[in-house]
Amino acid sequence: MTHELKIIPKWFDDVNEYRKNFEIRKDDRNYHFGDYLLLKEWDHGSYTGREVLRRIDYIYYGDDTYGLSKGYVILGLDTKAKVWNSC
Repeated sequence: MTHELKIIPKWFDDVNEYRKNFEIRKDDRNYHFGDYLLLKEWDHGSYTGREVLRRIDYIYYGDDTYGLSKGYVILGLDTKAKVWNSC
């Protein structure tokens, strides 16, 4: 399943360049390991047209410990671009 989400420019470039490999989100979309996030850049009330697709490789469900409230998740995103190696 692919979840389409808004992301502000401040974070878009970091995700796009693999510097940020997580998203903290409300747990309101039934996220699952292996799902995809289609992150669509949102700036000043509209989409910019830039998008990035990342696979969910880990989910931490908030349980009021470690500073993450129930009802929120940390979604670990794939960290490496898929590279075809013909050797």
